[in-house]
Amino acid sequence: MSISGAFANALTGLGAAARRAEVVSANVANAGTAGYGRRVLETSAQSVGGSGAGVHVDGVRRQVDSALLASRRLADADTAAADSHAAFHARLEEAVGIPGTGDSLSGRLAALESALIQAGSRPDSQTRLAMVADAASAVTETFNSISREIQSLRMDADQDIAQQVGTLNDRLAMVDDLNMQIRTALSAGNDATGLMDQRQIVVDEIAGIVPLRVIARERGGIAIYSPTGAVLLDGRPAEFEFSQSNLIVPEMTRAGGGLSGLTLNGRAIDTAGPRSPVAGGSLAAAFAQRDEAAVAAQANLDALARNLIERFQAPGLDLSLAAGAPGLFTDDGAAFDPTTETGLSGRLALNSVADPARGGAVWRLRDGLGATSPGPVGNGELLHSFAGALADERAAASGGFSGVRRGIGGLAGEFLSQIGHDRQMADAELGFSRTRGNALRASELQGGVDTDQEMQSLLEVERAYSANARVIQTIDDLLNNLLRI
Repeated sequence: MSISGAFANALTGLGAAARRAEVVSANVANAGTAGYGRRVLETSAQSVGGSGAGVHVDGVRRQVDSALLASRRLADADTAAADSHAAFHARLEEAVGIPGTGDSLSGRLAALESALIQAGSRPDSQTRLAMVADAASAVTETFNSISREIQSLRMDADQDIAQQVGTLNDRLAMVDDLNMQIRTALSAGNDATGLMDQRQIVVDEIAGIVPLRVIARERGGIAIYSPTGAVLLDGRPAEFEFSQSNLIVPEMTRAGGGLSGLTLNGRAIDTAGPRSPVAGGSLAAAFAQRDEAAVAAQANLDALARNLIERFQAPGLDLSLAAGAPGLFTDDGAAFDPTTETGLSGRLALNSVADPARGGAVWRLRDGLGATSPGPVGNGELLHSFAGALADERAAASGGFSGVRRGIGGLAGEFLSQIGHDRQMADAELGFSRTRGNALRASELQGGVDTDQEMQSLLEVERAYSANARVIQTIDDLLNNLLRI
């Protein structure tokens, strides 16, 4: 080998060592940076000037475990959905109230039954009759409040859907733009790993909204598909559309056309079921809450309100009432009509004739809601009948109840139990999803930047740099000796 060849070999070695030191230092500096993929310098042997062999820097490769990354992204989608469901059910349970507390639905009904029993023992006491009216009003207000909260949950889910759809469209467009930048950088021979890091972060954001699969394309590009095969990005980004509602009431449903669905490139798609393009992420969870969970909760609450009204509207309970007249509890002042059950809990009201707040008289609780004048103050028969109506065992005529005959307190307890069970299941699912996601994330980090390994690589760089520098120094000494001859 000639002196010039040896010199050229050593120079390429120095250049490769310097480039490797730069890559290693970048790895160490970004060991805790989200989305950062470990860099590896790729080199190959090259012929220098027809003699000897130097080292050629082929480029910097971004090292990522694609299979592990795909599994972690699917876990992120599950966690995002579970987190959304857990928050929804916790808020619903808080609205209904914890059994045994005075301000819960069951607590309000128990307080009404107690007030009726006390008033029945002293029917002449205006104070105790007023307590019955207050307790009955508290029951209706609790039903109304829970119904409003359920619709508020649906409104929040609807707003959340609109925000997620906007974010989804924006992030898909960002990935498309980054694909173009990466292709341009690679075509020009530039390093595109920083752009790939940015793209991974954006794709991770999308993965929380909808589950996805990433497929590598030529020149560093990627395509994004849903697990069911729907194209989210391949050549151009897909476009999702959704129309947010300004107001949601119990009668409004997606099936009835009152609420917007989701479209993909102008085509309506399912948001539930195993074949849905968005099934499994936080977007599908928001649709499930708005169109399924909240609707079911409203239906059960309405069924409970119906059962309460029918107990006091039963023929023969209050002989002072005319046929078809409303009982102690009304549908916004009117008798209950089975064809208008939807939203009944939000319209539930105490009969105005016994409500002092609306000009009624509490003595009608004792003498009959249809009575025109007070009767004997010692007659507590109707008050006892009212208390018995609450305790009377009957099955709910609608809703998702078990069909077992229960008193109103038992039915309320079953309703509360359903809500609590759903909340516990949501919490359990969230715990499982988080544990799985954390395990996959830990495995991903183990395959990322290992600072100990990088420090060892720096020692190798130091030895290589020193060896190549010594070759150059030796060549310099040889040339100096030759010149002195």
